Amino acid sequence: MSIGTTSTGSRTLIQTAALLVGATFVLVGLLGFVPGITTSFDELSFASNDSGAELLGIFQVSVLHNLVHLLFGVVGLVMAKSVSGAKLFLVGGGAVYVVLFVYGLVIDLGSAANFVPVNEADNYLHLVLGVAMIGLGSVLGKKGARV
Repeated sequence: MSIGTTSTGSRTLIQTAALLVGATFVLVGLLGFVPGITTSFDELSFASNDSGAELLGIFQVSVLHNLVHLLFGVVGLVMAKSVSGAKLFLVGGGAVYVVLFVYGLVIDLGSAANFVPVNEADNYLHLVLGVAMIGLGSVLGKKGARV
């Protein structure tokens, strides 16, 4: 099967990848609002570096951070409907995450610039996500790529 949709309208591999990545972001965004999965849930703030809530006890989150994950995931689900949209979501979204990694490295995590907020674990997760998404979009988006 080529990267274009088949005559029966089935999903391509790049579309499936974008769909799975988008669904994962939606799930992560929702889990950020679940006490227990998000530790120190009573310290969840809307947006500031003072949010004490952590998804899985590792990744600092806030209401804004969770909403960004939800929105990003929904965008991925919508863009997965076309091959070009799926590629743009994976490569462009991956680039956004690499930029977020760099941003997290250069700002003072204790300052107002860290309004989303992020911690060191978030920073390295952003790097891994960015590289993985760009890799998926690049490899699966090559003309003639096969399943």
